[in-house]
Amino acid sequence: MIRPAEPGDAKALAALLNHWIETTAVTFNPTPKTETDIRVMIAAKAAAGHAFLVAVQDGALVGQASYGQFRGGEGYRTCMEHSISLAPHANGRGIGRALMAAIEDHARTQGAHQMIAAVSGENPDGQAFHTRLGYRPIATIPEAGHKFGRFMDLVLMQKFL
Repeated sequence: MIRPAEPGDAKALAALLNHWIETTAVTFNPTPKTETDIRVMIAAKAAAGHAFLVAVQDGALVGQASYGQFRGGEGYRTCMEHSISLAPHANGRGIGRALMAAIEDHARTQGAHQMIAAVSGENPDGQAFHTRLGYRPIATIPEAGHKFGRFMDLVLMQKFL
């Protein structure tokens, strides 16, 4: 089941996101999220009219996807960037694909023209996932991120909605 994130999801969302933050180079962010951080994110997405969705399976939160404007300013109002994370045991079940379809549909109905994926150069599975969904690489920013004592590339991928 895919539904909008709620403040009561904050603990489970923090655990999901912090797994990736603390143990991988999938995200360059080194700072774990608090429940308060998550509640603020949920409220900010709602206030902006952007989706923050969760996937729930057998009563457990197993994934999240959200989007927001790629860059600030009126000129970028139709260009969105998304975030998606799944619990490690949820891969390969179609949950990520369903979450992406839901946020892309939401963005499209809100007038978005395109979606950007910013994927770590050290995340080939993430790049392959996006390619399967119709995203194409448009740029690599060498050494854009720094984590675990090393620089990492950022791969930008684009899909017109």
